[in-house]
Amino acid sequence: MSEISTREAARDSARDAARDNARESALSVAAISSERPESDDNVWTRRLVLFLRVMALLSILKGLYHWAQVTGFVGGEDEAFENQAMAWQAATVYFAVIELVAAVGLWLATPWGAVVWLTTVVSMAVIELMFPGIYGGSLVVVGVEVFMLAAYLALAWMAARERPP
Repeated sequence: MSEISTREAARDSARDAARDNARESALSVAAISSERPESDDNVWTRRLVLFLRVMALLSILKGLYHWAQVTGFVGGEDEAFENQAMAWQAATVYFAVIELVAAVGLWLATPWGAVVWLTTVVSMAVIELMFPGIYGGSLVVVGVEVFMLAAYLALAWMAARERPP
């Protein structure tokens, strides 16, 4: 009886050693692997982050455009910053600063970045609708801003649904 238990103990220890070796080699290969395992669990979150990065690039372009207006790189003598109304100047400086701040927050996918970006979207829509004398009251700009806002809200909703509370 002791011979059988000795064989079983030897077989169990050999099996445990093989399992430990397999586990160690799997961990070492996983540690040096450069590829992350792709899962479809966070597909909406990845889409939201991609959307935020695209909006960050657009915000950089918009912010730099407003700074170009302030510094005189775009427009002629008649369209110079100094020759514009005070309301136009204030709005242009506001958007020159806030668009670039929003771009940083959006690129990092931080909550404050989304809030600042939402502030810029709503501000531009309000200025276009309520104060058409400043930038001309373009309904196309308002439509694009509303579309971007709706896209963000839809992506944020879907990303929140895939993460359980």
